[in-house]
Amino acid sequence: MVFKLNSHLLSRIASSDGHGEDSPYFDGWKAYDTDPHHPTDNPNGVIQMGLAENQLCFDLIQDWLKKNPKASICSPEGLNEFREIAIFQDYHGLPEFRNAVANFMEKVRGNRVTFDPDRIVMSGGATGAHETIAFCLADPGEAFLVPTPYYPGFDRDLRWRTGVKLIPVHSDSSNNFMVTREALENAYEMAQLENIKVKGLLITNPSNPLGTILDRETLRSIVRFINEKNIHLVCDEIYAATVFSQPDFISVAEILQEDIECNLDLVHIVYSLSKDMGFPGLRIGIIYSYNDAVVSCARKMSSFGLVSTQTQYLIASMLSDNEFVEMFIRESKSRLAARYRVFTRGLDQVGIECLKTSNAGLFLWMDLSRLLKQQTFEAEMELWRVIIHEVKLNVSPGCSFHCLKPGWFRVCFANMDDETMQVALSRIKTFVNKEAGTKKSKKNLRWQGSLKLLNSPRIYDDFINSPHSPIPQSPLVRARN
Repeated sequence: MVFKLNSHLLSRIASSDGHGEDSPYFDGWKAYDTDPHHPTDNPNGVIQMGLAENQLCFDLIQDWLKKNPKASICSPEGLNEFREIAIFQDYHGLPEFRNAVANFMEKVRGNRVTFDPDRIVMSGGATGAHETIAFCLADPGEAFLVPTPYYPGFDRDLRWRTGVKLIPVHSDSSNNFMVTREALENAYEMAQLENIKVKGLLITNPSNPLGTILDRETLRSIVRFINEKNIHLVCDEIYAATVFSQPDFISVAEILQEDIECNLDLVHIVYSLSKDMGFPGLRIGIIYSYNDAVVSCARKMSSFGLVSTQTQYLIASMLSDNEFVEMFIRESKSRLAARYRVFTRGLDQVGIECLKTSNAGLFLWMDLSRLLKQQTFEAEMELWRVIIHEVKLNVSPGCSFHCLKPGWFRVCFANMDDETMQVALSRIKTFVNKEAGTKKSKKNLRWQGSLKLLNSPRIYDDFINSPHSPIPQSPLVRARN
């Protein structure tokens, strides 16, 4: 109430709800925060399956840190470097850091491409990188095309402070959510009809929430599209190293090396170590642009969200260890593949299907449409509330990702240990089997009732509507990609 009374004293940003925290995607975090699962202290609490974190390889990171204590300026072994690192303020970043990140990006992409360290701009996570790119490429009221379904945080990252609009490029399950030239043209034409200037196209490859990758021909089609329209292409590739099975990941950087006509000034890559290395808390975001002016502007803007020099020093040391990097990438893929197999096998046992073309990411795109009482988004939200409050799993409903069809949910599988994963699977199986039993009982009751009403002119509808009452809005405790 105090906030509303004093809102006239604040800026439009401070007094608006543009952050997007009223989405069920963020409300699910609140449900987890108020009742977090713990194997002994709170075994019946909510299990966090709405947060895309990669926690499967921390033992490898810890082992490396033990063997390389000099990488930390806060250890006795690294203390001699403390002064120089602590006073370094150049927003270009440590040269060793930029070189190491460029090297890592190349290895993740199979050494099929090269990256110029001088084009690497650091930012406070992918969130900061996306906002910086939006500031560099578009003015308030101008727009980016974004294929759906897309990460809910984009509504915050690209729109809240920049005033930029996002225009959906619709896709659906009929073609496994592929991005088509027809859909791109339709979205572009709709923007033109609304007198909205389109400045760029934002794609995520691999996709969040689908866990799919774009094939070579689709990428070439996208590059041709933006080149013909003379608009920017922003490629979010923060899940590049999470591709755990064939086909291999193809970066837009690889496409640009092929025989294809494209103005390189239009292409920009957003990267991060939050997903591929599992370091969301270190806030290491990267902008790699082929446009000199964007590199220059983004670097100046990075003053508002630099990566600490202590973190730069640590990461430079770690990513310069080629033997470790190659082993980490290989082992991470192997563990993600194993976790994916176990989790999908468990879901399959109760007839839950996931998007078949997924081979990347830290999550599954799960189809629960058969559990909906009705094929509507209201029914999707009703099911989501049951899963949150009764099954005690924080999964994210498809509507928060702007999915066109109700019944899809994103469920994260790499942010927990094996024991917690088995508890989650057990809860899912129990719930689905209970729902199946309930539907069977209702079906039998309807059949028995129909025997008595064969001569009745009345028509009975057994569907009972439930009120739509989402979780109350609340401030975020933390913001994560």
